[in-house]
Amino acid sequence: MKILVTGGAGFIGSAVVRLAVARGHSVVNVDALTYAACLDNVASVADSPLYAFEQADICDGAALKRIFDTHKPDAVMHLAAESHVDRSIDGPRAFIETNIMGTYEMLQAARAYWTEAGKPESFRFHHISTDEVFGSLPHDPEVKFTEDTPYDPRSPYSSSKASSDHLVRAWHETYGLPVVLTNCSNNYGPFHFPEKLVPVIILNALAGKPLPIYGDGSNVRDWLFVEDHADALLLVVEKGELGRSYNIGGENEKSNLDLVKTLCAILDQKQPKASGSYSDQITFVTDRPGHDARYAIDPSRIREELGWSPSVTVEEGLEKTVQWYLDNETWWRALQDRQGVGERLGKAG
Repeated sequence: MKILVTGGAGFIGSAVVRLAVARGHSVVNVDALTYAACLDNVASVADSPLYAFEQADICDGAALKRIFDTHKPDAVMHLAAESHVDRSIDGPRAFIETNIMGTYEMLQAARAYWTEAGKPESFRFHHISTDEVFGSLPHDPEVKFTEDTPYDPRSPYSSSKASSDHLVRAWHETYGLPVVLTNCSNNYGPFHFPEKLVPVIILNALAGKPLPIYGDGSNVRDWLFVEDHADALLLVVEKGELGRSYNIGGENEKSNLDLVKTLCAILDQKQPKASGSYSDQITFVTDRPGHDARYAIDPSRIREELGWSPSVTVEEGLEKTVQWYLDNETWWRALQDRQGVGERLGKAG
């Protein structure tokens, strides 16, 4: 299968690219190389005859037409997006442009290509989204997001992703475009850009800086190891039912405070401080506006219909992640000076 992956130089996209090439798929990586992208993320497959790279903005319809006509993909995996909630609070326009208009341009380009090719039944447009479109859950372990949970986005980021989900469904219903959708929980793992919680905590700990936790740290997330996610995404694009959505979760709920304490304990073991624990650096900071209390996914559909389940616990995945950051200082050092990295964003005034 030849797969066109948008955002393939980003965190989740690069995991998909690496795994797809390893499994023998041809991959066309389309990425605009904005601040969070890094071609080092796909360096391990860059010389493969199965890999091609196109630097292009998904909002550029003419560029997308050229790329579709040139590479003639069998499937699209659309991951390109602005994804940091804090940045969406400070500057929502980029999220509207990329996540909504960019998805529109991708749908139009894919639809034109699919139509001109005679509407092959094997073609797939896989839209990758987030569980944040469902809003916030109460602290009740019996209540989780399902594919039928009503949309209730709370941030500019989640609103833009909800909009893109609706566009994809509309293009399926109106034009017959063969689509599948997935909504995932919080990802973590190797190559995670250092503005999200897990890499921020690891790198601040190593630098002797405060470990910032929003509010009282009680916000709960369902943590999904990025390589497990990539495995699920490839399964859905290959075997998912057309027009259907699949929730992908790690079945690993942890509060932000507990997650940070776990990271500190792993660091204490792997690279002990001269004295004390990394947990001594924990600092509680003003909460993010509209901070959702809890996300948790019920992955029954993908487990029962496609046979997928996560392979690692959050403790195992975090240990792998910490070790990767300890072993790859050159990678993250090169990203420290990028715009916004290390700054507190999303205060909304």
